Amino acid sequence: MTSQGQSLNSTLDDNCQVNFRGTLLTIDSYLGDQDVERLKFLCRDSIASKNLEKCGSALDIFDYLMAEERLSEEDPSFLAELLYIIKQRVLLRHLRYTKEQVEHWLPGRRKVSLFRNLLYELSEDISSENLKSMIFLLRESIPKVQMTSLSFLAYLEKQDKIDEDNLTLLEDLCKKIVPNLMRKIDKYKREKASPFPRASQAGAPPVTKETESLHQGEKELFSHSDINQLLGALPQEVSWQDEHAQRNGDRATPVSVEMLGASVDTLTSETSTKETAVYRMDRKHRGLCVVVNNHSFTSLSERPGTNKDAECLKRVFQWLGFSVHIYVNVTKGHLEEVLQQFQTHPGHADGDCFVFCVLTHGKFGAVYSSDGELIPIRQIMSHFTAQQCPALAHKPKLFFIQACQGEEIQPSVSIEADAVNPEHVPPSLQDSVPVEADFLLGLATVPGYVSFRHMEEGSWYIQSLYNHLKDLVPRQEDILSILTAVNDDVSRQADKRGKKKQMPQPAFTLRKKVVFPVPQEELLL
Repeated sequence: MTSQGQSLNSTLDDNCQVNFRGTLLTIDSYLGDQDVERLKFLCRDSIASKNLEKCGSALDIFDYLMAEERLSEEDPSFLAELLYIIKQRVLLRHLRYTKEQVEHWLPGRRKVSLFRNLLYELSEDISSENLKSMIFLLRESIPKVQMTSLSFLAYLEKQDKIDEDNLTLLEDLCKKIVPNLMRKIDKYKREKASPFPRASQAGAPPVTKETESLHQGEKELFSHSDINQLLGALPQEVSWQDEHAQRNGDRATPVSVEMLGASVDTLTSETSTKETAVYRMDRKHRGLCVVVNNHSFTSLSERPGTNKDAECLKRVFQWLGFSVHIYVNVTKGHLEEVLQQFQTHPGHADGDCFVFCVLTHGKFGAVYSSDGELIPIRQIMSHFTAQQCPALAHKPKLFFIQACQGEEIQPSVSIEADAVNPEHVPPSLQDSVPVEADFLLGLATVPGYVSFRHMEEGSWYIQSLYNHLKDLVPRQEDILSILTAVNDDVSRQADKRGKKKQMPQPAFTLRKKVVFPVPQEELLL
């Protein structure tokens, strides 16, 4: 070959290498800190420990995999397998794979070991409370540092307390704390003993157009027609169990399509792996937080104690990294200006999330402006749909409303009553939420009922939200778990006579978990 030909081939090779690295750079831009931790764990058998410890980003991991000849433009299958395992399957298209293709060849070409897969799957199902209990049992041999479920299992492995042939300690922990995880361990043992390759994913059904969501081809559990059929088949007291719980003094449960998916998934396959995708929280800014705080009104009573709520919301959301904007005694005209301002705010482009809080009087799915105008909650939220606010598309939008939603008073559980008012059926909270993904609406009380506010200490709901965000974000709890804890806390409160109770309720169309990164500094009281 001539020197000119050799030079041309060298130039083409360099261009291909640059293009492939450009692809890896694009993939890295979609991966957050939690994804990097997961990749590092899954690569423990492929990259030396001392090198893994140096990896601060996905790009570092890619470099080591390429150096070890585990990743190349000619064969990116190992990276495809990793992305598939950590549920970043939408990124497979950058490697020119589809999810179905990976599912087809994965059983016979798996590069992540059965043992590594087992530990990863276990980590996905070990909740923060489970992890806390496991660490407590092993306190004498576990360092007193903050751990995730992955780092906990990695530590046990590094200390030779568990390995692919010795799961005794892990089995003991699971039996005592999370017995249902024993199924995964038993399955691993069977597969390890089998002479045939694992093929648990081979029979996964293909994804049709109907079951793809609008967000970059990510999979939903059901199509809209499936959901409607399921809702129609369920008894009314089951599909709207929050209303039943309200009438019987029980805890209201967030209602969502995801609940139906989880139930059917459990029935159809005990060995299926639950999707636990998390919204990105690693952009330049956490996002904007708006607080509308109405204390004084032209025709309604004042709301003493609301300033305490506003201050707590400001402190906790600033602590979480939000830029907080507070507006006091907002008229209907001013509120419209605020909504227009934040609908087109340039800060959304580099933000992870958006929060909007309203502290005011309210009634049946609507809130009062300071000049006494009733404004539907749905109208407020509609300013931030993907169509009206494209910069917030595919990002979580959280709305918290501290306001009465009617005039009924919820009785204490010591009073026996099947219904507070049988003639009155309050409107569904879900009616206030826009019919599209990525919204959460947290109301201080269920529709049709009053909420309570201490004249000095603030409202039951906002104070509980503040305290539980402060306590549970450092434990990496997601927002729905936090709101469930708020439900429990507020439902236990009562007035001095023990006669008046309150039950908050969230409604949501979130597709993933909202998990705020743990702030570096402690939130001081």
